[in-house]
Amino acid sequence: MATLQLHSVTKSFGKKKVIQDIAFSLSVGEIVGVFGRNGSGKSTLLQMLFGTVKADSISISINGKPIFPSQSINKKLIAYLPQNSMLPKNLKVRDIIPIYFSEEKKQDAIFYDSQIAKIAAKKIGELSMGELRYFEVLLVGNLEHPFLLLDEPFSMIEPLYKIEIKKFLNNLKSEKGILITDHYYNDVLDLTTGNLIIKNGRGYKIKDIHDLKEHNYLSKNST
Repeated sequence: MATLQLHSVTKSFGKKKVIQDIAFSLSVGEIVGVFGRNGSGKSTLLQMLFGTVKADSISISINGKPIFPSQSINKKLIAYLPQNSMLPKNLKVRDIIPIYFSEEKKQDAIFYDSQIAKIAAKKIGELSMGELRYFEVLLVGNLEHPFLLLDEPFSMIEPLYKIEIKKFLNNLKSEKGILITDHYYNDVLDLTTGNLIIKNGRGYKIKDIHDLKEHNYLSKNST
């Protein structure tokens, strides 16, 4: 079972230190949620782990072996779904799939998915938010990388596709370690085996909605 460990990471923008004390471990079979208010550094954390944003300092290991974020990309260790859509709007769904996967078995796993089969002939720009996000999650989730970073997979999507994404991720976690951040906290908590919240640049382990209230992420009367 593969385990990714973030031992330490720091990041400043100008004089503002956004991240200064965050550490966690993520193993295959686990889904870890990352919470925090807007501007707390959630997306920045994922981007530093993936290597698209340079950290001031960062220490990561997989199975005890130190790696650099650039190595995780080259060695296909960490896959990343950004907050904003990553697909060209003029291409059809069915034409995107072979760009990601050369193996027919992998292509079929996505093309014949019950939800994707309905939209295969549509262009990316014609998809609803839920259709698009579900398709993107399937693409990234079916990559061979053992660790998966998801930035706001539930944001602004239809309830049907929230259900489908949760179902897919629950099945996927047997072969992946998944890190997920989203303001739709109930959807995240439905999935996660562990959670942390970023507050004032530091990471704190949390368990449930009660802890989110204690850290002033939610109001006391939130449900």
